[in-house]
Amino acid sequence: MLAVSGLTAGYSGTDIFKNISFQVTGKDNIGLIGKNGAGKSTLLKLIKGLINPTEGGIVFQPNVTVGYLPQEIRVNSTLSIFDEAKKAFAFILEKEKEIKRIEHELAERTDYESDSYMELITKLSELHEKLGMFDAADTDSKTERTLKGLGFKPEEFQKPINEFSGGWQMRVELAKILLAMPDIILLDEPTNHLDIESIMWLEDFFNSYPGCIMMVSHDKMFLDNVTNRTFELVNGKLYDYKANYSKFLELREERLLLQRAAKKNQDQYIKQQERFIERFKAKNTKAKQAQSKLKQLEKIERVEVDDVSTSDIRISFPPAPRSGDKVLVADNVKKAYDTKVVFNGVEFEILRGEKVAFVGKNGMGKTTMVKLINGMKPTSGELKIGHNVHLGYYAQVQENTLDMEASVFDTLDKIATDEWRNVSRLRGLLGAFLFGAEDIDKKVKVLSGGEKSRLAMARLLLEPYNLLVLDEPTNHLDISSKEILKNALKEYNGTLVIVSHDREFLQVLTDKTYEFVDGKVKEHLGTIDEFLEKKKHENFRSFEVNPQKPEPKKKEEKASSEKVNYQQKKELEKDIRRLKKDISNTEKKVEAKEIELEEIESKMADPDLMGDIEKSKEITLKHGQVQKELNQYLARWEKQLAELEELEKLA
Repeated sequence: MLAVSGLTAGYSGTDIFKNISFQVTGKDNIGLIGKNGAGKSTLLKLIKGLINPTEGGIVFQPNVTVGYLPQEIRVNSTLSIFDEAKKAFAFILEKEKEIKRIEHELAERTDYESDSYMELITKLSELHEKLGMFDAADTDSKTERTLKGLGFKPEEFQKPINEFSGGWQMRVELAKILLAMPDIILLDEPTNHLDIESIMWLEDFFNSYPGCIMMVSHDKMFLDNVTNRTFELVNGKLYDYKANYSKFLELREERLLLQRAAKKNQDQYIKQQERFIERFKAKNTKAKQAQSKLKQLEKIERVEVDDVSTSDIRISFPPAPRSGDKVLVADNVKKAYDTKVVFNGVEFEILRGEKVAFVGKNGMGKTTMVKLINGMKPTSGELKIGHNVHLGYYAQVQENTLDMEASVFDTLDKIATDEWRNVSRLRGLLGAFLFGAEDIDKKVKVLSGGEKSRLAMARLLLEPYNLLVLDEPTNHLDISSKEILKNALKEYNGTLVIVSHDREFLQVLTDKTYEFVDGKVKEHLGTIDEFLEKKKHENFRSFEVNPQKPEPKKKEEKASSEKVNYQQKKELEKDIRRLKKDISNTEKKVEAKEIELEEIESKMADPDLMGDIEKSKEITLKHGQVQKELNQYLARWEKQLAELEELEKLA
């Protein structure tokens, strides 16, 4: 599907990566890993054709289509969410027009044995096969399912897209890519703007996707659940692992051990040769031999150990000034927007030094509570901030918290304490948050949303806060930067409140969990793992999709509901039987079309057919039509199986 050969790319005479080569097939789901500046986004842009390489080439198989989602995008459209998403199907009309054009040309031509004529026949067959993957009459329902999967509510479908934030506009662009079903999908941090349910839906979509996916992502769980191959860009080289992220870490360590051993052996050999040269270069009897060894050493290609460690990068929060014992106290707090009640009757106390996680489904009020802590007024009740509390707040959107005219470096320098007032220390801190040497003089106003968020996070390390409130702090950090931040928070001696969907990040970080569910906030003592074990959920994601396991029914409730449950069960069994019958019928149609296709292909392989151009043309056209029908039946069969699986879960 795609072949990359000898690819080199760089800026201002410096190579980002050099002479990398790989091949990709339609069954590859690839995670692209590497430090900031390693060239991950550059590689995606090269494949998409947005920039040109310094050297090397990228070759696609004929008619391969590519979809690309960058990290940031602004949609200049006044269409509704639904109509903008449906633009993904414009290619169907184009392909149908192309089919009619080719059929008309074939009917007019008589050069049946020419190469160009046979190329048209092949092209027509490919177009029929491509369109066979789509049911043009089903575009509305496909659009609706995809938008819902990515978090849109039906009542939002007809709202203009320009009324939505950049994050929601990104979801629409992602929907358009998924609906168009390109052969290759390139994604640069696709989960940054998605909530947990949308991420899970996207995982399911990708796990059954027939094409190739290549993505940059900092979400370890997402990579593990979706990818089957990992590309690591490091020191200008690309390493290819046939494994997901977790297995890649094991394989990489094996590679690094071999590199270290090879370097150690080579260093010992070079040292021995250098001693020989130094000892005998002045002796007539050995001078020639010493000179020969010197030339050999100059030709040796030195073994390098790839630098993938971030252990040398350490950041720490300033010591927290002492606050009162009670840092936050919620007293019968209610928050509502017009008639919509987010939560009501909330009571809690957060004490000095506690590290607390806010968890729950999106829309349950976690960010609203964070805003209340930061000064927003509740509808009723009181949220009290304790004595001598100095609050450091990290919001998901940083547009109103930074000076747009300041440079990246000055943003930190003007608030740095004496401990940090050192250029090299501030540069190191910026580097830990993915700002390179070329970034520090940029104006804040030209930074992307993700860059502004990372700068705001770095700024929190420069003032002595005794309460940190962080709302999704890892959304714009790479994997190594998340680990650096986590280590700093583990050592922080103040009070911490953190909203996050990232279980791995929360592990060993928090000692109390507040669960936001159904307008209430429930307190759970212990770590996030202890909380999940208590909830009987296997993982953080299953908890967020289904926060509460059903409580055992009381005897009086059980008796009153038995008839209803029995009737519901009978209806469910009836639906399952009907669906199984539909699946059986579809399977028979698939089998019939496969047999018909085999018969046609057998005729196409008959040497006698080559002499009958008209017959050959007729059979080729028939092959394309049957292939289209088979693909439609297969799509229907897969959809029916998915529906059956959902019903059987309820049974």
